Amino acid sequence: MKKIISFSAVFFSLLFSAQKNADLIITNAKIYTVNDKFDIAEAMAISNGKILAVGKSAEILKNYKSAKTQDLRGKIVFPGLIDAHCHFTGFATDKWKSQLWGTKSWDEIVGRITEYAKTAPREWIYGRGWDQNDWAVKEFPTKEKLDQLFPDRPVFLKRIDGHAAVVNQKALDIAGVTTKTKISGGEIEQKSGKLTGILVDNAMDLVEKHIPKIEDEMAIQYFSELQKECFSYGLTSVHDCGITEKTLELLEKAQSQNALQMKVFALLEDNPAYYDRWVKKGRYTNKNVTVGGFKVYSDGALGSRGACLIHDYSDKKGWKGFLLSDEQHFRDLAKKLKNSNLQMATHAIGDSANRVILQIYGEVLGVKNDRRWRIEHAQIVDKKDFELFGNYSVIPSVQPTHATSDMYWAEDRLGKERLKFSYAYEDLLKQNGWLPLGTDFPVEEINPLKTFYSAVARKDSQHFPANGFQPENALTREQALRGMTIWAAKAAFQENEIGSLEVGKSADFIIMDQDLMTVPEVKILDTKVLETFSNGKKIF
Repeated sequence: MKKIISFSAVFFSLLFSAQKNADLIITNAKIYTVNDKFDIAEAMAISNGKILAVGKSAEILKNYKSAKTQDLRGKIVFPGLIDAHCHFTGFATDKWKSQLWGTKSWDEIVGRITEYAKTAPREWIYGRGWDQNDWAVKEFPTKEKLDQLFPDRPVFLKRIDGHAAVVNQKALDIAGVTTKTKISGGEIEQKSGKLTGILVDNAMDLVEKHIPKIEDEMAIQYFSELQKECFSYGLTSVHDCGITEKTLELLEKAQSQNALQMKVFALLEDNPAYYDRWVKKGRYTNKNVTVGGFKVYSDGALGSRGACLIHDYSDKKGWKGFLLSDEQHFRDLAKKLKNSNLQMATHAIGDSANRVILQIYGEVLGVKNDRRWRIEHAQIVDKKDFELFGNYSVIPSVQPTHATSDMYWAEDRLGKERLKFSYAYEDLLKQNGWLPLGTDFPVEEINPLKTFYSAVARKDSQHFPANGFQPENALTREQALRGMTIWAAKAAFQENEIGSLEVGKSADFIIMDQDLMTVPEVKILDTKVLETFSNGKKIF
């Protein structure tokens, strides 16, 4: 008996001494690794923010020990979600402004900003989020009521897509905008020889540049607050599209103060003053903040009729929209970036804009490649042009909720034939075999579950329409999850660091109360994120 006890003691001593230390062990879970084979595991061991091992619970517990072991009792684990196109810093610093999302009429907006004006922290009355397509009368508003209510305070109210605004006369006066003002790549709307207050695309900049920026400390506070909301939805990384060097400085400052844990892949705004400096500098990383290229706007949005189309808008004869810069501007930038390791990511909504940018990319890149230059949105593509994405390895970066937000009125703008080749995510995925997904928040909601649901069901949050909007372009659940994880990471050249739960990668993962891969479609939006981890640490 003594010999048996002695042998057992030695055996277990050797067993435990052979175990490696881990900071955290997750067991008894259903872990979607989202690796190449889409393997499902039960357990993970994590140390120093990285994944040490993934496998069966018994195997992990045999080889690793930790003071922190979390038994998930069958709960679902996914990689941390990645938003491949949003405006994280822009939305954060909009927090002081009047929130106009969900308003159902111009009168409601006027009432909301009248209340806001009483406590507005600045002279300017700034609002964001209106959409005339949600109103009974689906027409742009005009400035008369704003002039009456605010004759001495400037008002700037930006549309939901960020491509149009309505302003009052005081704001126009500050900016020096008159009926004779000319602008390229934008529109200063007039009726009967008078300004209506509507500014589209580049015309907005004439006024918006006069609005004072918020203090640095306030911006950092807003970054910190917004990331908490993102973490609550399972987002551990975002692609922030179109930031300034000043914003980059603030992100790094926030990170140094431990006020920012979000992983931010940033694309710089289209500023010629940046080009040569960044082409020389190249891709840049400071811990969780990376600069990977430039975000460029080729055209506006469909909702404000600023998208550049090959043929006339169906609901506005003689109008095709416009490019925001001449073609040579995009060509010159593409040639500069060709000689660097930076990506070019171009906003293109209309079929004409998509064609122009695809052709320019093709001229510069020439053949299949691994540069991962992107077209953001790729919303309306002529049927002859889809193959150009594959020919030149151009990555379409899309936002599925745009389809389910626009479906109510997109046919009015485009007609039935063009609509068939719009929001065509499955067709776009076929070109390169992968497709990054995002939200474009704050144009759409932050919630990535809506991205997933719109992608696979092609329905809005009220489960409309019954059979889905153009369901032939729906993605499978696996494709949608990949688009929100590993493919989003790949779109930023980060697939070796994040995006899947594999050995050596960052331990970014989320625990959910339902399995998005198997739950009934109608229940997808009911799924809750229970916990969010980044670099092996719980952040929600």
